[in-house]
Amino acid sequence: MSGKQYLISIGVGVLTSVILSAIMVTALKIGVSPMPAPVSLVFAQTLFGTDLPLPVGLLFHVAWVTFWSVFYVVFFWEHLTLARATGLAVFLLALMFIVIFPFIGWGLFGMDVGPRAVVGGVVTHALFAIMLWALAYRTFGTQHEPAGQRLSHA
Repeated sequence: MSGKQYLISIGVGVLTSVILSAIMVTALKIGVSPMPAPVSLVFAQTLFGTDLPLPVGLLFHVAWVTFWSVFYVVFFWEHLTLARATGLAVFLLALMFIVIFPFIGWGLFGMDVGPRAVVGGVVTHALFAIMLWALAYRTFGTQHEPAGQRLSHA
């Protein structure tokens, strides 16, 4: 991958994150989110031991999603498939259930805040897989072809 393609993959990650953040914040604001609070915000607050505003949590979310989006593009460059994006999403979901939820005080699988946390985790990670794959596929294609060529097919 060229430097330009790395930058474009960062853009894919940021866009994926922003879209998912908008969905999650909207769901929280209208009262349909199964989560009691944004996971990234609670993580940041737990990490720093203080209350923080929502934008700090959103920045954590953007950084996290962008990192893993770039990982997906770089490591699966030859074949950017929905199956591979789903595999990454399942790995990240397991990490959230087994490491992040207990760290933030929500218990294993989020059971300390209720079983709805499992549903929220599954739905958000399914959306992540679909969004990441769609944006990466649209940008880079399924085979190793330069971003400029793929973008010119649009």
